[in-house]
Amino acid sequence: MAEVTTQMIKDLRERTQAGMSDCKKALTECDADMEKAIEYLRKKGIAQAAKKATRIASEGIIANYMHGSRIGVMVEVNCETDFVSRNPDFQVFAREVCMQVAAMSPQYLSSEEIPAAVLEQERSIRLEQAKQQNKPEPVMQKIVRWSDGQVVQRGLPDGPDLDQGSRRQEGYQGLLTDLIGKIGENIKVRRFVRYEVGEGLAKRADDFVEEVKRQAGQG
Repeated sequence: MAEVTTQMIKDLRERTQAGMSDCKKALTECDADMEKAIEYLRKKGIAQAAKKATRIASEGIIANYMHGSRIGVMVEVNCETDFVSRNPDFQVFAREVCMQVAAMSPQYLSSEEIPAAVLEQERSIRLEQAKQQNKPEPVMQKIVRWSDGQVVQRGLPDGPDLDQGSRRQEGYQGLLTDLIGKIGENIKVRRFVRYEVGEGLAKRADDFVEEVKRQAGQG
C-alpha cells in the first residue's frame, strides 16, 4: 500500500475543504490516489446529504447580492441551527447561490420544480410551429426535445455553467453536497428572488437621430 504523507493530506484538504481525519481516511482507503480520494469524499458527502435530507432546517440566513446597480438578488438558505447560520462557509455558499441567480436568471430552484404544464405548453407551441412549416416527424421530435432543454434551463443550474476556474462552475448542488458533508447539518436553498432594472417594462423606441437633434436644440 502506498504511503499517505502529511503533505498529501494537506493537499487533499485544500482541494476539498474536508476535515483532516476524513482526508487521511480517504487517501488510506484509495491507496494514496488523490483523484480517487476526492471522489471518495464526494460520494461520502452525497450519502450524508441523503441521510440528512429529512431533518428539519428552519434556521438560516437571507443573503443578498448586487451586480452593479442593475441586478439585485435575495436568497434564503436554511440550516438546522443558528450556530451554523453564522458559519463563514455557510455564508459563502449562500453568496455563491446569489451570484448564480444573478448570472443565470433562473425561474426555478431546479429543473425538477418546473411544472409539467409549463413543459407541455412549450412542447405544444414548438410542435404547432413545426407543423405549420411542414416539418417531417423526426424533425418534430427533435424540436420537442430541444424545447424541453430550453425549459430546463430555467432552473438554477446543477452542473458546470459559470466561469471556468471558479468553484461556481460546479453548480450549486455540488457545492451544497460538499457543504453538508463538511458541516454535518441538513442545508437547503429554499427560495430566491431576482430583480433587474427595467425588467417587464416596455422599452423606449425613440428615433436616435431625432433624440440627438432635440438635445442639440434642432428639433
